[in-house]
Amino acid sequence: MAKPHSWSIAFFEYMLQVPANRIGHTAFSVAHLKILQEVITLLVFVPFSVWYLKESFRTDFIWAGLCIIAAVYFIFRNG
Repeated sequence: MAKPHSWSIAFFEYMLQVPANRIGHTAFSVAHLKILQEVITLLVFVPFSVWYLKESFRTDFIWAGLCIIAAVYFIFRNG
């Protein structure tokens, strides 16, 4: 069962995410915003899971990161 404070963290994130997407949609497409969201998620989640959750670092994290980098390239290459 999730701890009660985890909902408050998710709520705070949601309160920031929705306005950011509305503002960001004026400068980026939906595909750009989604890829940026995934990049930020991995940049935060991987260190958090290794440091705080004590998950072991796996080479799968590197492969996933490379796939995300490729996605960034293909989404942003034509502007």
